[in-house]
Amino acid sequence: MILQALVKYYETLLQQGKMASEGWCQAKVSYAVNLREDGSVKGIMSLKQEEERGKKTVWIPAIRTVPEMVSRSSGICANFLCDNSKFMLGIDTQGSGKRVQECFDAAKEKHLSILNGVESRMAKAVKAFFCTWDPKTAKTNPRLQEIWEDITDGGNLIFVMDASEAQEDEAIRQAWQNLQTEKEEGQKGICLVTGRKENIARIHTKIKGVQGAQSSGASLVSFNEPAFESYGKKQSYNASVGEYAAFAYTTALNYLLSQQKYVFRFGDTTVVFWAESGEKLYQDVFRMSVRPVKNNQEVIRNVFENLRRNQAVMVDDISLDPEQQFYILGLAPNAARLSVRFFYQNNFGMILENLRNHYSRMQIVKPQWKEEEYLGIDDMLFETVNQNTRDKNPLPNLPGGVLRAVLSDSRYPENLYSSVIIRIRAEQGKITYGRAAIIKACLIQNYHLQKEGNFVALNQETNDTPYVLGRMFALLEAIQKEANGEINTTIRDKYFNAACANPATIFSILMKLKNSHIRKIEKKEEWKKIYYEKQLTELMGKINAYPKMLTLEEQGRFILGYYHQVQKKYEKREEQ
Repeated sequence: MILQALVKYYETLLQQGKMASEGWCQAKVSYAVNLREDGSVKGIMSLKQEEERGKKTVWIPAIRTVPEMVSRSSGICANFLCDNSKFMLGIDTQGSGKRVQECFDAAKEKHLSILNGVESRMAKAVKAFFCTWDPKTAKTNPRLQEIWEDITDGGNLIFVMDASEAQEDEAIRQAWQNLQTEKEEGQKGICLVTGRKENIARIHTKIKGVQGAQSSGASLVSFNEPAFESYGKKQSYNASVGEYAAFAYTTALNYLLSQQKYVFRFGDTTVVFWAESGEKLYQDVFRMSVRPVKNNQEVIRNVFENLRRNQAVMVDDISLDPEQQFYILGLAPNAARLSVRFFYQNNFGMILENLRNHYSRMQIVKPQWKEEEYLGIDDMLFETVNQNTRDKNPLPNLPGGVLRAVLSDSRYPENLYSSVIIRIRAEQGKITYGRAAIIKACLIQNYHLQKEGNFVALNQETNDTPYVLGRMFALLEAIQKEANGEINTTIRDKYFNAACANPATIFSILMKLKNSHIRKIEKKEEWKKIYYEKQLTELMGKINAYPKMLTLEEQGRFILGYYHQVQKKYEKREEQ
């Protein structure tokens, strides 16, 4: 299904003129070698462009359509018209050596072979360059000395003559196309993607852009050990993917990964997403919905409100088709290969509806200074990690599980809920707005909390014992603060974890402490003593007995009750 969806996406973009045809690919190009007609180097031109990424402006390589590039793992294999400095100029950071000279010689042989008999002005210049260029004298070239470190950093180079690029020359393009049609017949078979009988791809093009994978690219379909092979079929003949399908899916996936705007990275998982129609508006809306920021909250609110009212979803005066098929793919590095964390597909309207349901479950009272209405997926994952450590990556399998649960409106991963509980206990009851929202959402979706009423804010009607105990703990902490004024350590720092897990043992101690705190309050302002005791009596009337132990689910209810009671206290202060 993954390869079929990617092949279909490639064909859609090809019809729209956004994708290279078979035998060609899109590559990142950093520099152009400007040639004279005699093949001498006139200069080196930078093709990098400025791009804003967050608050920073960075220089990125330009995208060019070039002859299809080879997949290199070992050995020396040159590309045609577009390659790094080792092959195009015979140099690396150290200069020129035996290995680098072999790379240049391989590129020279390939170019002279393909361009043999091609007599265009550009072709002659390229052939003359390879016949006259001496890599050993490159370091003395003043044009290269100025940018030596940049040009040898692994970026790709192409050939130009003033404003004309070699890969755009008609005679050269025709020579390359002729080479494609003259390819040797390979092993025939039924392609598992297209269903047609054709040449089966022995090696698939590498995928670049997955965080943590090799910079030279990693394989999505690959076999390199006898243990992975079967029926005597070696390498990718095991997968039976035709050459066309292999080219199409790798081209489409590399194109998706090259669009930084539409790539999410959650921990070690890289996520790409696309609409079957190839329209970017669907990608924009999905990006805003999954990773909402301050300036797009209004757009998302309107989208979800239209869904709730069963009205057409409009964005920038364009109506979105709710039946449009939409795909989300999560990839993670695995040595020289890629592992699929998850793959989800559904119509776009259903995905938005599931996102709306998720944000509805996450809705909870929050501090006034918190302006964001929606907590994005990466913000949820951030709440599960120690925010004081350098490594803030969540558990490896957590991002895929959370995103899949949100998109399919299914149960949240158990390790999301447990990770938040563990993090709160590790920080002695530090309950942020995000952590409380996650606990509420998990309790509703996984444990059916909402059957007992609305828990967006303080629920004063419920008699749920863990929830009431959490409220009582918050009230006892408030009594302590009222009695002692501003103190550095409260009962939360000393007793929260024990009260959350073993209430029967701890609450008897807390009640004794409460009596001494109440006496202090009575000496200052008697009406406050009455006020607190009235609230405490009301809560104690909802409990028959203190439980000896609370389960993990009940601990979440305890935490939610504590959080709601604390927020209610601040709300009352603001009213006063």
